[in-house]
Amino acid sequence: MSITPEHPAALDRRTVLRRAAAVGMLATPAIGLLGACATSSNDGDNEQVAGGTKSEKNPLGVKEDAAIEVVIFNGGYGEKYATDVHEPLYKKAFPKAEVKHQATQAVSTVLQPRFASGNPPEFVNNSGEKLMDFGALVADGQLQDLTELWDAPSVDDPAKKVRDTVVPGTIEAGSFNGKPYVLYYVSTVFGIWYSGKLFKDNGWAPAKNWEEFIALLTAIKAKGITPYGYAGANAAYYQWNVILTHAAKIGGVDVLKNIDNLEDGAWQQDAVKQAATAWAEVGAKFSDKSFEGLKHTDVQLRQNQYKVALYPSGDWLEGEQKKDTPAGFDYQLMPVPSMSASDKLPATALRATAGEGYFVSAKSKNPKGGLEYMRQMLSKEGAKGFTEVVKAPTVVPAGSEGFAFPPGVASSQAALKAAGQDVFNLYFDGWYKELDTEARTATNELMFGRINADAFVERIQKRADAIKKDSSVAKFKR
Repeated sequence: MSITPEHPAALDRRTVLRRAAAVGMLATPAIGLLGACATSSNDGDNEQVAGGTKSEKNPLGVKEDAAIEVVIFNGGYGEKYATDVHEPLYKKAFPKAEVKHQATQAVSTVLQPRFASGNPPEFVNNSGEKLMDFGALVADGQLQDLTELWDAPSVDDPAKKVRDTVVPGTIEAGSFNGKPYVLYYVSTVFGIWYSGKLFKDNGWAPAKNWEEFIALLTAIKAKGITPYGYAGANAAYYQWNVILTHAAKIGGVDVLKNIDNLEDGAWQQDAVKQAATAWAEVGAKFSDKSFEGLKHTDVQLRQNQYKVALYPSGDWLEGEQKKDTPAGFDYQLMPVPSMSASDKLPATALRATAGEGYFVSAKSKNPKGGLEYMRQMLSKEGAKGFTEVVKAPTVVPAGSEGFAFPPGVASSQAALKAAGQDVFNLYFDGWYKELDTEARTATNELMFGRINADAFVERIQKRADAIKKDSSVAKFKR
C-alpha cells in the first residue's frame, strides 16, 4: 500500500500543525500556516519548468537548459564527490544547464524555510544531526516518487534498467509502504571500531562473544585506556544501533521488524532488555561519563590519540577521521559480540545497509533534473568517482571493481562477506524521527547510568505507543 497524503484542505488543524512542525514549516512564523502548506508546483516563483524531449541520452525528458540546485551535507563524506564528480557529470550531459551548489552541516536549518516558502532545491543530501524528517516529508508529499528513475535505462547500458545496477535491498531501504522516495547511496556496514596497531602492540584480539568482550575491556582498562566510548552530545544513535544489533543477534531479526512496525511491546522484548542490560554494564564500568557532553569528532579524535580503544560507528568513520588519523593506526571493524551460544544469529551477523539518504523535491522547479542527477550518480563513472574521493563503496557494485580500499573499509567489506546471509537492517529511525530522538535520549540515560534496562525499554516503548496511536503520523510497514 502506498502513501496518499491528504489534500491540505482535508487536514484538521492538529494534523496540519504536527506535520508542519515535523517538516520544519513552523520555523518561519512570518510565512504563516496556510502559506506553508499550500506549496503546489504552481506557486508563483516556483512554477515547474516544462519537460524536455525524451531521447536515448535523455530518457527522463529533462529540459536541457533548466537549472538544478544541489544541497549536500558536508559531513563524513564531504562535498568534493558532488563538486568534482557528480555535478560535472550532469553538466557534461546537459551543458546548457546551470548547476547551483550548496554545502551545509545543518540541513534542516538551511532548508526548512525553503520548504515552508514553497521553494525547495531539486536535490538534497539529507543527513547529519540536523537532517529533515523523511517520514514527515513523505507524508506531506514533498518527496518525488523515484519509480521513474529506477525504471529508466541506466547510463552505461540502455538495455539495463537503473534498478538492475544496484545491490539488492537498495530500493527497499528508501521505500515507504512500498513506494521509493529516498536513494540510499553508500554501502554501509556498522560495528565496533578499533586500531589494529593498538591491538597488535598489546596482544589483544577482537571479541566474538560477551565473555571475551568483557575480558578485553578489562585488559584495556588495566592499560589506562578508556575501553569504550561514544559521543553523547550528538551520536547516541551509534550506541542504540549497537544495542539493537545485539538484540537482533540474541532474538533474531523479527526483534527489529517488530520495532519498525510499532508492534505492541516491541521495545520490551526480552532480547532488547538483555542487550540493554549488558551495555549498561559497559557504560558503568568501561566508559567515561564526560563523553556525554562531547561531539562525535571529539571522541573519535581521542581514539586516534589511543586514549579510547573501541568506538561504535558505520564505516564512514575512517574517511571522516582521515585528517586526524596517525600513520599506521589501521582502522578495523569488530562485529557486535554474541551474548551466548543460544543466540538466534551467529557472531558474524551484522547490520549493513544502503546508507546516506538523498531525495528529489517533488515541488522544486525541476524535479526531472533531480531524477537525472541521481541517474548520473548511479552510473559506473559516478559511483567510481565517489568511491575514489571518499574511499567508500556505493550501492553500484561496478563502481568498486578493482578499487583498493583503505584498511577500515577493507575490514568492513571482509566482515560483510563473512556475514553471508546473516545481514539485517532497521528502519524506524528514518520513518519516525521522534522515536529516533527518544531512543537517543534514553540511550544516554542508560549508558551514563541514570536509568536501568527496564526503564530504558519502558521509556522508548511509551513513545512508540504514542506515535502508533497518533493518527496524524503516517505509518509504515515492512
